[in-house]
Amino acid sequence: MAVKIRLTRIGKKKAPVYRVVVADSRYPRDGRFIEELGYYDPNTDPATLKVDTDKAAEWVKNGAQPTETVKSLLKKAGLAD
Repeated sequence: MAVKIRLTRIGKKKAPVYRVVVADSRYPRDGRFIEELGYYDPNTDPATLKVDTDKAAEWVKNGAQPTETVKSLLKKAGLAD
């Protein structure tokens, strides 16, 4: 089972808001997930990012692979590679 840390889209049409979630890579983008780690709102100025870095670090330590976008967001949140 490949576990990924990725974004799932919520929000209105033309105004996306994303949740940072841990999900099996076989599940659809907006489908079932294991745990929610935070959210990302690119519509605000500056963009709002709230992530539980302790949980994210624990998932990465246990083998979850963040996507490229989530990896850059985690760096902004203060989680070093």
